[in-house]
Amino acid sequence: MARPRVVIIGGGFGGLQAARRLRGHDLAVTLVDRRNHHVFQPLLYQVATAGLSPGDIASPIRWILRRQRNVEVLLDEVVGIDTAAREVSFRDGARCPYDYLIVAAGATHAYFGHDDWRPSAPALKTLEDALAIRRRVLSVFEAAERDSVLANRHPNLTFVIVGGGPTGVELAGALAEIARHTLRHDFRRVDTRAARIILIEAGPAILSTFPAPLREAAWRDLERLGVEVRTGTPVTRIDPGVVEAGGERIEAVSVLWAAGVAASPLGGMLGVPLDRAGRVQVQPDLTIPGHPDVFVIGDLATLAGTDGSPLPGVAQVAIQMGAHAASNVVRAVGGQPLRPFRYRNLGNMATIGRAAAIADLPALQLKGFIGWLAWLFVHILNLIGFRNRLLVMIQWAWAYASYDRAVRLITGVDTDGE
Repeated sequence: MARPRVVIIGGGFGGLQAARRLRGHDLAVTLVDRRNHHVFQPLLYQVATAGLSPGDIASPIRWILRRQRNVEVLLDEVVGIDTAAREVSFRDGARCPYDYLIVAAGATHAYFGHDDWRPSAPALKTLEDALAIRRRVLSVFEAAERDSVLANRHPNLTFVIVGGGPTGVELAGALAEIARHTLRHDFRRVDTRAARIILIEAGPAILSTFPAPLREAAWRDLERLGVEVRTGTPVTRIDPGVVEAGGERIEAVSVLWAAGVAASPLGGMLGVPLDRAGRVQVQPDLTIPGHPDVFVIGDLATLAGTDGSPLPGVAQVAIQMGAHAASNVVRAVGGQPLRPFRYRNLGNMATIGRAAAIADLPALQLKGFIGWLAWLFVHILNLIGFRNRLLVMIQWAWAYASYDRAVRLITGVDTDGE
């Protein structure tokens, strides 16, 4: 008798955790992803700001699952899901049947109906995004030096980050450190310390999911780095080199988007209700209505927590959902009833810069240097592979001692013509 086949779409935090939890069970597991690597997304901003190399925060999915004999990995893109026929289809027309399906396709950038802003304000979701942002940021300083030498022209060094969540705050702090410390001795004509970093948030506060005392501490740390923080300031227009927000026109050499995400379009193929962001409204056991064999997890799923609010789209939610979906698959195969998902909040963290971070943990709140040490420990611990943990720890220690960011390489071609 053939083993039940479990197809997992997506090799992010949720999909990878689900595959790992199915180890040792008599199941044929197929994990499909359009990239061959898993990325530790909380540290993407470090690649974007020249702190780490791509290989420091990413590992091949096949390598991660190499010892798990019941898993096969396919490098492909799922373009269709037929829940009636119980099969998924790939871009080349091939089809893969399933007995159980775990959809962990994640999310992409959301520009709130202004997709024309995308070329002028790149977002950060993949390694490719991080490298493109690194190229843009470093190219700004190179262009400023060139213009100063050849045209005797005073450069514009204004950066705008749209979105005051953890990604926006971390990008703003890292950019300020690059300008104030890392690059200050690299250029002869341009004073990089004159760079202007503006963080714009449409809501009333940055880091809105954190308690007020931690938000205020983060604001102070950003101001200490020279970052201009503007809240209650919705962006109304973005054109090449220009941002309009709060009635003000800002001429910026680089605009970075950290304001929102939209769920993968695969959610719309399941024939079930979606929320305004395109996320699937899953049942308490993470299945979709009418299909107890289909589980949706991570950023693609929306489910209310114990307080009635939707669970946040963060890594720990996806990881716990992945583990729970795998457990429910095993229960279903064994003829047992499925269990409802219960999220355990392990806390939230954000780093603002050198020796400055905030941590909202279940039992305590941390900020400043202590918060930063906790942030370092948690992120190094959760990286995949001893090599990556060691390399990241060494590079962060060197950066702390020297203010240096060693990966200041401009590579690739800017397809947007900048």
